[in-house]
Amino acid sequence: MVDKLPASFERGTDGPKVIVSGLDGSDSSWRAVAYAAGLARRQNALLAVVYVQPLLTTGAALGAAPAVEATEEVARALEAELRQAVERMHGLHVPRWQFHTFRGDPYNGLVSAADELTADAVVVGASERAGHRLVGSVAVRLVKAGRWPVTVVP
Repeated sequence: MVDKLPASFERGTDGPKVIVSGLDGSDSSWRAVAYAAGLARRQNALLAVVYVQPLLTTGAALGAAPAVEATEEVARALEAELRQAVERMHGLHVPRWQFHTFRGDPYNGLVSAADELTADAVVVGASERAGHRLVGSVAVRLVKAGRWPVTVVP
């Protein structure tokens, strides 16, 4: 015999409402955004694509204005590339999406984004840097934080 669903259950209202995906321009981050877009489409969720502008190191502080402008230019280029990708999918159901930039290191920037945007899930690309196996990648740190379901896309 099949148990009845609780009275508070409503078909079609479960699942994430906001999915945050990190984008830094790497191949794995683009795959993560594509995967997150598919999730958002199937769940009718908002896709929030986040680029975290790196903080300046003390050595770069002497030329701070040009360095800040460079990271803002990267953000503009990524947003333009994302818009072109969405336009190429014309005719397909494209999820609602937004592009956000945050400043900081990638981990803290994504945590801030997920908190501010009240994310239900986070999707990131696997690190392509060899040193992250020793220190820990952003993806591993997000999983260990245990605050959201995290999907790591290779």
